[in-house]
Amino acid sequence: MTDRITSYVNDGLTFDVVDSGPLEGDVVVLLHGFPERASSWEQVAARLHAEGYRTLAPDQRGYSPGARPKGRRAYRVDLLVGDVATLVERAGGRAHVVGHDWGAMVAWSLAIARPDLVRTLTALSVPHPASFLHALTRTTQGLKSWYMLAFQIPFLPELLASRQGGPVERWMRAGGMDDTAIARFRRDIVQHGALPGGIAWYRAMPFVDRKGETRVSVPTTMLWSDRDLYVGRASVEGSARFVDAPYELVVLPGVSHWIPTEAPDAAADTILARVADAPT
Repeated sequence: MTDRITSYVNDGLTFDVVDSGPLEGDVVVLLHGFPERASSWEQVAARLHAEGYRTLAPDQRGYSPGARPKGRRAYRVDLLVGDVATLVERAGGRAHVVGHDWGAMVAWSLAIARPDLVRTLTALSVPHPASFLHALTRTTQGLKSWYMLAFQIPFLPELLASRQGGPVERWMRAGGMDDTAIARFRRDIVQHGALPGGIAWYRAMPFVDRKGETRVSVPTTMLWSDRDLYVGRASVEGSARFVDAPYELVVLPGVSHWIPTEAPDAAADTILARVADAPT
């Protein structure tokens, strides 16, 4: 019988994993974004389990206590992709990959770099990285992403984000987080010590390889919500031109950026529709 994966090691770092659902089920890897951890997928995972799927939700680099290296270069996208690739290989070699927010960026990048590991891709909220970069300088996406520049300032973002009721919490509330989500942020991120590592993902953005491969060759669904404060529609609609496989854009009306916790049933339905069409 296959064993549960509660942790694994890559690059000298130890990652915690929530492994749940039927052990014999097809594997769905769930990648969280900022500022959340594996717990953000609980309601979505429950729906997937009911349909016979096994889910692996890791606390990624900077979030797992055993995987918090020093220095922003340690959070480059290629290293984040390597972390997830190791998990997929440990789980059997191929998986359906789902990501939200920064987790979507890692999921896209994994599908580009290691399509042999990805049966299907479902990206929530954040589009293909090349489409996002294109939109940053040509649409209002640059204004929506002002915080990415602000997060480059040393120490201050961590200080402001750790203040209960402070400006970062108010900004997240404006983006759709409710009291429950804010409480989870304080428990799972601030009190857990994951805030510096999460912000380090943004500080590593200058080291992104902008000249690498961009094509995605696996069946893909992009799920976006029209009340997303952080990601505009233009960057999302541009993703299709980078996918050389069956592709669908699903738009959720009246939902904010935080799809896995605000609209878990819609998220699960979208994931299930994509994985059901996976080539055998």
